[in-house]
Amino acid sequence: MSSAASASAAGGAGEEGGAAAAQPQQEGPVVTCKGVNGLDKVVLREVRGSSAEVYLYGGHVTSWKDEHGEELLFVSNKAIFKPPKAIRGGIPICFPQFSNFGNLDPHGFARNRTWSVENDPPPFPVPTSNKAYVDLILTHTEEDLKIWPHSYEFRLRVALGPGGDLMLTSRIRNTNADGKPFSFTFAYHTYFSISDISEVRVEGLETLDYLDNLQERNRYTEQGDAIVFESELDRIYLGTPSKIAIIDHEKKRTFVVRKGGLPDAVVWNPWDKKAKAMSDFGDEEYKRMVCVEAAAIEKPITLKPGEEWTGKLELSAVPSSYYSGQLDPDRVLQDSSVPEDSIS
Repeated sequence: MSSAASASAAGGAGEEGGAAAAQPQQEGPVVTCKGVNGLDKVVLREVRGSSAEVYLYGGHVTSWKDEHGEELLFVSNKAIFKPPKAIRGGIPICFPQFSNFGNLDPHGFARNRTWSVENDPPPFPVPTSNKAYVDLILTHTEEDLKIWPHSYEFRLRVALGPGGDLMLTSRIRNTNADGKPFSFTFAYHTYFSISDISEVRVEGLETLDYLDNLQERNRYTEQGDAIVFESELDRIYLGTPSKIAIIDHEKKRTFVVRKGGLPDAVVWNPWDKKAKAMSDFGDEEYKRMVCVEAAAIEKPITLKPGEEWTGKLELSAVPSSYYSGQLDPDRVLQDSSVPEDSIS
């Protein structure tokens, strides 16, 4: 892996939650160093100044900053950077199970495992000339096999685009030697940093059906022209478009979520009572975050031995005036377009 970017301005959201992280002195697009509580992390920096941080524990993106150094992801000040507890905030990866859709612990085990940097991964469909990226890999352990008896390879690329876009590409392959297929559900559990939850609306999910996790997962149809927040909200939207917008009126900023191979979208804010019930979440922090998650939940992904699934997420932050209802409607994901049926 190339030596790289200064992490001095990217100390990691949530550093208040543990010992201060040592900062590297190297310059360049990719730096490995120690984060909170001595955990290994990778810092990515794009030449114009945007940055991202990825902890090997969980393959977990904990920071994404724009060229001005403003943090775009939310990590709780009470986040516990100490295995086996998952990190509260950023982009946890839910695999091989979303929430309690199965027999595993909620959200599976990928976010509770230590990943490895893969210096020579299999080639991507479209090579990139950008150098601000890291490839991680997670494979089954004996511990995993006791609770989920399948062999797999999970490759994750985290990359920063030239304009500061954050891109995550997951490639999951069935490596079972016994000829058995396996099925899984998946989500990029992204926590966005916002001005105030009352100032935010989510567009792109109008008229769609959703499962309401607060109503025994009963199925409803979205009636509003946008999603706004006045109380706890926890929904799984089904058959969603490849692009969703999160408009923050106070900051005059729009997050654009583009996704491939991930037909569902989770929208979540815990509101006050649930926030107070979480030990790793501040009582008032629900006001400064919203989760909009690219996911595959309603219809689990099934892979036969040798088959690979790809799920892509691309996040952009643009001025809200630039959005005006439609943003580059024909634009595809930067590395390559990924069809909804993305198993090869």
